[in-house]
Amino acid sequence: MLMTGSPAPDMVLEDTDGQAFRLSDHQGKNAVLIYFMRSTSCPVCNRHVQDLARSRDEFVAGHVRVFVAVPEDRQEAAAWKARRQIPFPVLTGRRGTPHEMVGLSRRLFGSMQQSGDLLVDIRNVIRHVHGATLPTSAYDRKGIIAAVQGLRAHP
Repeated sequence: MLMTGSPAPDMVLEDTDGQAFRLSDHQGKNAVLIYFMRSTSCPVCNRHVQDLARSRDEFVAGHVRVFVAVPEDRQEAAAWKARRQIPFPVLTGRRGTPHEMVGLSRRLFGSMQQSGDLLVDIRNVIRHVHGATLPTSAYDRKGIIAAVQGLRAHP
């Protein structure tokens, strides 16, 4: 798992349109928050994405771009995004899952995908990272909001 205060890895993912997403492309431009869903079929994770959408103005004010990473393939992710009207870009892995790139593995006998969140500032430094096996504790709203407010206090 990644550590707060350390440099972020240069992740290369793919959005639902097939365009490459590189974390390093955002360096010097805006902070990036990635929410890693356990699965697009996870009702708890879907509620977390809805909460992110409701908090969109706060992220915009903090110059934070929000992305949602899913373990499914691009086609399935695109269908989920359209069906749920997700207002954020949805990312998938090019090889493996986005989760593996940040240390969110499968736990409990390899059957449950971990989920969590990652906030990287414009200098490519991790300002918040959180992960959990149970989806109910994988979204750290208070930690995310505190980290975003910290970005505004120390740009």
